[in-house]
Amino acid sequence: MVREVLAFGDSLTWGVDPGTGRHPFADRWTSILESMDGDMRVIAEGLPGRTTCFDDHDGPADRNGASILPVLLASHSPLDTVIIMLGTNDLKPHLCGKAEGAAKGIERLVEIVVTFPYGHGRPPPNLLLVSPPHFRKPATPDGVLSGGRSIAESRKLAGLYAAIAARWGCGFFEAATVAEASLKDGIHLDAQNTRAVGAAISSLLGTH
Repeated sequence: MVREVLAFGDSLTWGVDPGTGRHPFADRWTSILESMDGDMRVIAEGLPGRTTCFDDHDGPADRNGASILPVLLASHSPLDTVIIMLGTNDLKPHLCGKAEGAAKGIERLVEIVVTFPYGHGRPPPNLLLVSPPHFRKPATPDGVLSGGRSIAESRKLAGLYAAIAARWGCGFFEAATVAEASLKDGIHLDAQNTRAVGAAISSLLGTH
């Protein structure tokens, strides 16, 4: 029986390549996840700039994750698993800038997944929270992260997300244990690292 998995995220899930623009389909972590399990279909719902729950009108699409998630839960139902990897854009100072704010947004998304009325007596899907890789100082002339984001704040996300997962009884994975941001921009992943995220998540889901 094929398992339906929704991967809900931002540019890290969309597959931004800091060198070329976007990774080929085969190098995106969602593609790796699907390829490693023949009984899994991964619905890749990544959008560059997406936040957990903050409005950001600096783009042509709605970037507020809490606004769009209920639509996706309904349109892709029934789902076996939802994977959420967000928070990097919440750390833009003009939106929030703090890991605590991103964590509150993540908890709101967890609440949406758990309480959504799926119908037909269906229980909520399994849920896996993924804290994104830490930012690091880019090897650029100014050495500054785009949007004024903070490396220190990015390092706080894992602990906060792990606590949320424990409260709600869902899964948690720290992507920084297998991947690090590219020196080209200090935020996004090269092909090797995005592949590593997909392989690690495959191992986790394969144990369920």
